[in-house]
Amino acid sequence: MYSSQKYNQNIVLSVYRDKRTVFRLNDIAMLVGETNFQSLNKKLNYYVLSGKLLNPRKGIYAKPDYNPEELVCIIYTPSYISLEYVLQKSGVIFQYDSGITAVSYLSRTIEVNGNSLRFRKIKGEILVNTAGINRQADHINVASPERAFLDLMYLNTEYYFDNLNPLNKKYVYNLLPIYQSKTVSERVKKILHYG
Repeated sequence: MYSSQKYNQNIVLSVYRDKRTVFRLNDIAMLVGETNFQSLNKKLNYYVLSGKLLNPRKGIYAKPDYNPEELVCIIYTPSYISLEYVLQKSGVIFQYDSGITAVSYLSRTIEVNGNSLRFRKIKGEILVNTAGINRQADHINVASPERAFLDLMYLNTEYYFDNLNPLNKKYVYNLLPIYQSKTVSERVKKILHYG
């Protein structure tokens, strides 16, 4: 076997052996020890054409069975999964929506392989505060239900919540200072007291 063929196979092997399912170009470069990004990009595009890898967004490569939650956290950095997606999973809201919602430094809705990925812009100092955000081993950042509740209260003043019982009210009050908003504080206290 030629050394270039062996090297090319090592790229795919390295990607498939890694527990991550979504990669930026520089992630793969670090994984395989490649410094020539242009050459690596050409090789990766070949693997996309041959069906061994996917290219869901420019500069992002994925295994065919990639995790959409991982993609959300890698498209715009910093970002974390929050809002309706987390609240739906935790039983705070009942309306089903297959889209994944996240907060980031900009607002965008992206359709990728049938998945709706919705990003909402939030203030930088809130975004970078990691309180109430769980970083999972697979590089997925997910807000706790309490943090997702506060994010939604901050971004949407008229939202209706179906069931507040899953929320730890003490934890909600502990996270509240992150938002530095008297209006949000008053609204949260009212909802949690009467809700």
